[in-house]
Amino acid sequence: MSDNVRTYTTEHADDEQESESEADEELHCPECGGQLATDTEHGETVCADCGLVVEEDEIDRGPEWRAFDSREKDEKSRVGAPTTNMMHDKGLSTNIGWQDKDAYGKSLSSRQREKMQRLRTWNERFRTRDSKERNLKQALGEIDRMASALGLPDNVRETASVIYRRALDEDLLPGRSIEGVSTASLYAAARQAGTPRSLDEIAGVSRVGKDEIARTYRYVVRELKLEIQPADPESYVPRFASDLGLSDESERRARGLLDTAKSQGIHSGKSPVGLAAAAVYAAALLTNEKVTQSEVSEVANISEVTIRNRYHELLEAEDGIAMN
Repeated sequence: MSDNVRTYTTEHADDEQESESEADEELHCPECGGQLATDTEHGETVCADCGLVVEEDEIDRGPEWRAFDSREKDEKSRVGAPTTNMMHDKGLSTNIGWQDKDAYGKSLSSRQREKMQRLRTWNERFRTRDSKERNLKQALGEIDRMASALGLPDNVRETASVIYRRALDEDLLPGRSIEGVSTASLYAAARQAGTPRSLDEIAGVSRVGKDEIARTYRYVVRELKLEIQPADPESYVPRFASDLGLSDESERRARGLLDTAKSQGIHSGKSPVGLAAAAVYAAALLTNEKVTQSEVSEVANISEVTIRNRYHELLEAEDGIAMN
């Protein structure tokens, strides 16, 4: 019997109860008394012992479409949007649109517009019933805004939302601003996902200062016991190379320079952003691609002096390996 066959099992019916005996008869073959099985592929109920087809042309209660992999199944599913931590109510509540139009695109009358506005007001009040939900709504909006400005993917936003929810549940917010904790959560989530942004970049889109972000970040990581590895300079290389329009060869050379720096121990105590920017600049020169220090400085948001210093250190390490 194929895998898509479901076998029915039944307990021994009590002879004294007529209803149970009838149910028992329905689950056994009328010809030989054997067990019945449902073949979902052919829509038939057959006897597993003698092969008698008891029912055929059964109603298929599954979807009318076919899917051959999980992606197609998700795309064709009609159960609505999945729940998400990026919304304070996880996307389970109703959202009334701002357009004053009906299903056919026609404008509503003034009386209907007033009614819809009242419904929006009450709907918004029901969605945020207490101070905790209002706090969460404001923070998740901040996380989404900053993540959009920094070009961070959805998985980072989800992780940042989960970190903020944990901080809120463990009562870490008293004495700290909502913007500060939400920014620290996004900074931690980006580093966890391997798509880090420098503290200067984070501060550039945040509503709080760099010092407060760093202080709140250390506090959140310590209290929530988050396991965050030090930022790897190589994780910055693809973004810098893409923003500068460099070739894949330059990106590979930059990774090679950073690997050499790691083997020589040059990366210890240095800013990963500075090392990555210097490696990209050096790799562009080695592959004869025209990039200036000021362009790299603007993309990486660090000074040209830092790029020059790290640049010389990287080339010295490369020359040391070549001589050995």
